[in-house]
Amino acid sequence: MNTENDEPIVRLDDVHLSFGQTEVLKGINLTVHRGNAVSIIGPSGSGKSTILRCINALVTPQRGRITVDGTRVDQLARENERIALRKRVGIVFQQYNLFPHLTVLENIVLAPTRILGVERREAEKLARELLDKVRLSEKAGAYPGQLSGGQQQRVAIARALAMKPELVLFDEVTSALDPETVGEVLWVIRDLIRDGMTSILVTHEMRFAEEISDTVVFTENGRIIDHGSPEQIFHTFDNPRIRQFVGGLAGGRGPMRGEVI
Repeated sequence: MNTENDEPIVRLDDVHLSFGQTEVLKGINLTVHRGNAVSIIGPSGSGKSTILRCINALVTPQRGRITVDGTRVDQLARENERIALRKRVGIVFQQYNLFPHLTVLENIVLAPTRILGVERREAEKLARELLDKVRLSEKAGAYPGQLSGGQQQRVAIARALAMKPELVLFDEVTSALDPETVGEVLWVIRDLIRDGMTSILVTHEMRFAEEISDTVVFTENGRIIDHGSPEQIFHTFDNPRIRQFVGGLAGGRGPMRGEVI
């Protein structure tokens, strides 16, 4: 856990982003400390995924500062600078984006060998360790088309971890999965967070966010409406909009989609 004097690994200050005439982010302020897990929740179209894309330099805001471990992300003008950032900041998307013609092992080995220059033997050793971590060690020789959606997403997580990032961004990684496979992906992410991986998650899995987060951020209409500990967001704060949103997704206090009980 961080202390108040720790320098955050991620800091967004008054970030504004528009696509044409559509204002998507309207003054986002956010800090994330090393070793912490931050969940971003809120209705669809509220800017959650765009925040992650700003942090990973996939889009550039028109105003504001974004700093990741001392690097001014909003000022990265060259592609090689953005690639250097992405070596340190992994991102896992809703869609798995695995190469269908490569085996599971080859999908994981590709980036470390080509981008980081890791020797093939070392990259394969790490890939097999990561497959064991995501509980897919027996699938090293399989192709993506032979895997379930949940298995493919776990391979995508292992592929992101193979770059040994300082920070991992998870962008609604269970949204494309059927209810039976959501839980297996959440187990993997839970284990990573318990091991101290600094993470920012955009998620609709409210019970999961409540369980694993150090901080929960609620966004709406391109703004952060409120933030606090899971206890504050889900139980203490008397914000009727958050109560309505959380209650609508949770349907009461029963288990949510993908929850393991």
